Amino acid sequence: MPSIPRSAAVASVMASALAAGLLAGSSSAAADADITADTAGVRIHDIQGTTRTSPLVGQQVKDVEGIVTGVRAYGSSRGFWMQDTQADANPATSEGLFVFTSSAPTVAVGDSVKVSGTVSEYVPGGLTSGNQSLTQISKPTIAVVSSGNALPAPVTINAKSVPSAYAPEGDPAAANSINGLTLEPGTYALDYYESLEGTNVSIGTSRVVGATDPYSELWVTVKPRENATVRGGARYGSYESQNTGRLQIQSLVPTAQQAFPKANVGDVLSGTTEGPLDFNQFGGYTITARTMGTVTDRELERESTRPQRRGELAIATYNVENLDPSDPQEKFDALAKAVVENLASPDILALEEIQDNTGAKNDGVVAADQTIKKFTDAIAAAGGPAYEYRTVDPENNKDGGEPGGNIRQVFLFNPERVSFTDRAGGDAATATGVTSEGRKAALTLSPGRIDPANTAWEASRKPLAGEFVFRGRTVFVIANHFGSKGGDEGLTAQHQPPARSSETKRLEQAKAVNTFVKDILKVQRNAHVVTLGDINDFEFSDTTKALSDGGVLYSGIKSLPRAERYSYVYQGNSQVLDQILVSPSICDFDYDSVHINAEFADQNSDHDPQVLRFRP
Repeated sequence: MPSIPRSAAVASVMASALAAGLLAGSSSAAADADITADTAGVRIHDIQGTTRTSPLVGQQVKDVEGIVTGVRAYGSSRGFWMQDTQADANPATSEGLFVFTSSAPTVAVGDSVKVSGTVSEYVPGGLTSGNQSLTQISKPTIAVVSSGNALPAPVTINAKSVPSAYAPEGDPAAANSINGLTLEPGTYALDYYESLEGTNVSIGTSRVVGATDPYSELWVTVKPRENATVRGGARYGSYESQNTGRLQIQSLVPTAQQAFPKANVGDVLSGTTEGPLDFNQFGGYTITARTMGTVTDRELERESTRPQRRGELAIATYNVENLDPSDPQEKFDALAKAVVENLASPDILALEEIQDNTGAKNDGVVAADQTIKKFTDAIAAAGGPAYEYRTVDPENNKDGGEPGGNIRQVFLFNPERVSFTDRAGGDAATATGVTSEGRKAALTLSPGRIDPANTAWEASRKPLAGEFVFRGRTVFVIANHFGSKGGDEGLTAQHQPPARSSETKRLEQAKAVNTFVKDILKVQRNAHVVTLGDINDFEFSDTTKALSDGGVLYSGIKSLPRAERYSYVYQGNSQVLDQILVSPSICDFDYDSVHINAEFADQNSDHDPQVLRFRP
């Protein structure tokens, strides 16, 4: 799923989750309970079973045999993987298993071991996350039988081995969970990967579809033709386009010992990448590589949009990712350079995630004039126009985002090309409305916020509406930053289809904005209305449908070829979060999703800006 930002404190999150992430029946109390099944001679495939949860969960097992295939001696999930060399004939049962030691393991790859301990199911992210669980042995006692053994041959994951269907429908009797369903690894991709949980696997040369992130991870696809974008990504174009060939890649070698390769979307991870198949909170099935391929640079370049022509009005949206004055000048300069060189200095620029003058310091400050000045000064220094701005300061800690940061939308505009119609009185709590001036629509407050008392905007950014004039024509612009996808279940969730709880709020937000646009068009049928921003939802979503209800808005990104429709890359899926929508009078326009961030390991923001040009 898109846009669920990872906490910087990954280790502490995992540590607390270790306590909260055990399924019922796998606690230490259960481990100490009387054993009701004969676990003598149990092998790894017996523990893994034919479903996602072990038939032996909560029970003690003794002298489970295997060869160590990977050791994780760092982080909060320390332990090792072992694999049985005597596989059964059932493709649904994995022959690999994770042993959670909590401290640095004392075994080495190639050791033959016998492990006794408690069978448990650990849910990365905790029981309420909706994630699948990882079958493991916890509280182990380990005996090394011999060392230097050959490893089990890896299972090769490739385009032919991964099914085209993503996941089975969940069991309605179990709240749509797939945990209890018998695995069908020849039918569903998630079942195939689950049947290899903990197993030594490998991939060959594969295209990168998610750039290296700050946590030393990248994403590849083993299906190069699956929903490919024009720049090498894997496009997420519907709720049925999960891109089954995606896999996350991590390294078992600590970055202090060996640098993790830096890769952009479209690069190639060449050669063989091999290691145990893990399941984690931040992306699901992950190859924890003992052997990492090498990155072949395909020299992906950042795009630049064309300049607007004399009679064209250029309007853009850009999420600048929690910008505040304490950010390094280099970030301001890089963002400014992008506005001038990559966006060709649009006439109107709607910014999202402008923080207040003290950033995430929770001190009651809400004004952002210093943040904005530092940015507009950087734009001017980069050769851009002397932008003016309009915004409405939020109430302290009422609009979500980082506590104390008070993110808000801001209009920048080039006064040499566009004028702003100021109508006084707009503040955080006062709603702007629509009135008639000589049969023309006008805002009662400009800039003003749309319906700020609506519960749809609780702990979320309120839309900012402004009235602009270009070559004598009025254009209404509504800058948005809808509620995030935080709380949604991931694509690899145990519930299929995954629960998307955050959509409820965005749907109500979309309805509020749609109603406001309808109010404008009731007064003036041919009014030019542009609604834009970080919508935090897809062009095919119910949110976008609600925004467009009644045909009052059309998402401009739909005018692009499908392989070019994306503004964000999340877990190897190139997808739409940022949109510019236009009213029916704007029927002839030029749209550009300017790819300068989302596909790159080095980012100034995690979003790609969007630009729309038309002649009012």
